[in-house]
Amino acid sequence: MRSRYSAFALQLADYLAASWHPQTRPQPLTLEPDTEWLGLTVLSAEEHQDQAKVHFSATFREGREFMCLTEVSNFVREQGRWFYVDGDARFETLKPGRNDECLCGSGKKFKRCCG
Repeated sequence: MRSRYSAFALQLADYLAASWHPQTRPQPLTLEPDTEWLGLTVLSAEEHQDQAKVHFSATFREGREFMCLTEVSNFVREQGRWFYVDGDARFETLKPGRNDECLCGSGKKFKRCCG
């Protein structure tokens, strides 16, 4: 999961396509160039033989809007390699308060940074 998150953050479409199961891989695979990925938290992971589930939360920014993606992803192992199959994704708009720390990671207050 961490490698796929990094591939999204670095816009590595070839890696994402190679790690996506061929039966569910979108054609063509397009990435949003204006999406800035800010952080990943793996909430849980469970593996049973050749299947796995990963529950994660990832924050990102598109323009001036901060969002959180929470997903339970399904993976399958074939010939020793893990492939992303699909996931149940939920998106939530994040609205930090003016005096909250900015979500961009600068350490400044939101109102003095991205707000």
